[in-house]
Amino acid sequence: MRTSPLLAVALLTLSACGSPSAGDSTPVVLAGPPPFPVESRAEWPTQAWPTADPASVGIDPAALKKLDDYLFTRHGDDVDRKGQRTNAFVLVKDGKLVFERYARGTTAETSLLTWSVSKSFVNTLIGIAVGEGRFRVDEPAGKYYTALGPDKQNVRITDLLRMSSGIDWNETYEASPVFSSVMAMLYTRGQDDMPRFVAGHGLAHAPGTRWSYSSGDTNVLLAALRATMSDAEYASYPWKALFLPLGMKSARFERDGAGNFVGSSYLYASARDLAKWGLLYLTDGVWEGKRLLPEGWVAYTLTMAPAYHTTDVPPPLWEDNPGAQVYLNVGDPARNIPRPWPAAPPDTFAALGHWGKSIFVIPSLDLVAVRLGDDREYGCSVHHASKGCVPDREKAFTKGYYLELLSGLVKR
Repeated sequence: MRTSPLLAVALLTLSACGSPSAGDSTPVVLAGPPPFPVESRAEWPTQAWPTADPASVGIDPAALKKLDDYLFTRHGDDVDRKGQRTNAFVLVKDGKLVFERYARGTTAETSLLTWSVSKSFVNTLIGIAVGEGRFRVDEPAGKYYTALGPDKQNVRITDLLRMSSGIDWNETYEASPVFSSVMAMLYTRGQDDMPRFVAGHGLAHAPGTRWSYSSGDTNVLLAALRATMSDAEYASYPWKALFLPLGMKSARFERDGAGNFVGSSYLYASARDLAKWGLLYLTDGVWEGKRLLPEGWVAYTLTMAPAYHTTDVPPPLWEDNPGAQVYLNVGDPARNIPRPWPAAPPDTFAALGHWGKSIFVIPSLDLVAVRLGDDREYGCSVHHASKGCVPDREKAFTKGYYLELLSGLVKR
């Protein structure tokens, strides 16, 4: 059959544009130190946190009291869930536990649900697996998790880590449950096998070209990890690889109906144990003299997802600076997008979860702060006054103000 000139031009144009799933193939090289000086440590919290008086490590007592009052003063009741609802707060300075407080029935030993803080621990597990040679970060995820199928053959491990897979996904929650991919994954159609549910979605964008927050990407990562080992090894891997070396005795990790760890959402741990994650990254992935994360992993984790720079980011999303399953504080100066937390040092990074869960790490202050809340309303952001936000930043949890108080703790 002869091809008409018009059709030939159309076919040539499609060929030149490439397949919608072609994606970014830029090699990823793990190398170099993290973007901050790494302090040597004489003591480790594997068995128990070493402690210090706050003033002895440069914490201003008045500033600490102001932070304490802010976090634990109630401006609502537990029926309407209004105001700040802090369950646990742990502060680590110079590798020592200097302050902690608990409320609402929580203690130092209580394992609390972390929601999306879980994702940052998935980053750690994948990093350990990369160091073990199980896969390379720039390999196709479908090489290991074959349920992704041929249309997603160019989705790489790094695309999933940086939430740039291109998989068609709707990450809305209570406000839009009918159209929410994540609600369906966690609670209805997808709960029997969450990675397979994600893999059944189409591709909306070429992999590595558009950033879009996705709990689905995180759960596919753990399916790829599972494919590198036996089911028995997978069942104990988070403990053997990470929780036990760090002494995280409180860690609990839920699995879906097919036995996949729900890395997007369902890690439980105490605030003290969660702070160990922050210290691990401050030490460039080395714990008690042993390297748990490969060299260059922390630097990779704390590099902005390249697809962020080519994604339209409106002001409501300016507080989201994505690294690899973590949040950064760098902004995008080329597009006049400011740093999300202007009151905090630029090297600040975080693991963040729903309803006020967070691990903030400030390397320049050698500070780790864990706050586990149960908030249902928030103070207004400096970048965008979202619908229903509380104008008085002292009467509801506000990340920007919290970081202002944290950054003001250390006398400089």
